[in-house]
Amino acid sequence: MTLLQRSLLLWTRVKGILPSKALISFNTATARFKFHTRSGPLLSGEYEMQDPKSPDEIVNVTCIDRNGNVTAVRGKVGDNLLYLAHRYAIEMEGACEASLACSTCHVYVKEDYLDQLPEPDEKEDDMLDMAPFLQENSRLGCQIILTKDLEGLEVTLPKATRNFYVDGHVPQPH
Repeated sequence: MTLLQRSLLLWTRVKGILPSKALISFNTATARFKFHTRSGPLLSGEYEMQDPKSPDEIVNVTCIDRNGNVTAVRGKVGDNLLYLAHRYAIEMEGACEASLACSTCHVYVKEDYLDQLPEPDEKEDDMLDMAPFLQENSRLGCQIILTKDLEGLEVTLPKATRNFYVDGHVPQPH
C-alpha cells in the first residue's frame, strides 16, 4: 500500500466515512480507487449513489444551476459533491472524474460555508486558475467532501466551464 493510499485510508477512517476494516486499492489501469468493505468493493462515485443509513448522516445541499434553477439534494457525510451532483442529474461536468486535472466542476460556495471547508491545496488552486468566471468563493466540487458542518450548503454553478460541451450535448456520469 502506497503512502497516498495509507493517508487516504486514515483520513476516511478519522472522518468516519469507512469502517475500520475497510481496505483501499488503486487500479493504475483505470486510475480509480476501490474501497473494499464487507459488502464488496466500491468504485469512485458509488458511495454517493447510496442513501444515508441514518438521519445523523444526512447533509442537505442546495445547488443552483447556470439557469438559476434550484435543486435541493440530500447527501450524506462523506459524499463528494461532484458525484452527488451526478446522482441528482445536476449539470456539473467533472471531465477528469475527480482526479483534480480540470476545472469543469467549478462552483461558487455561499460565503457562509467557506470557513467550514478546508483551505484549497495548491493543486486545486492551480486548477481554479484555469476556470472561467473565477470568484473569491470559487471551489472545485470534486474537492468538497460533505460533513455535518456543511448542513444547508448552497453552491451555484458558473455560467460556463472551460471543457463543457458547446454543441448542446449534456454529459452523463460514467
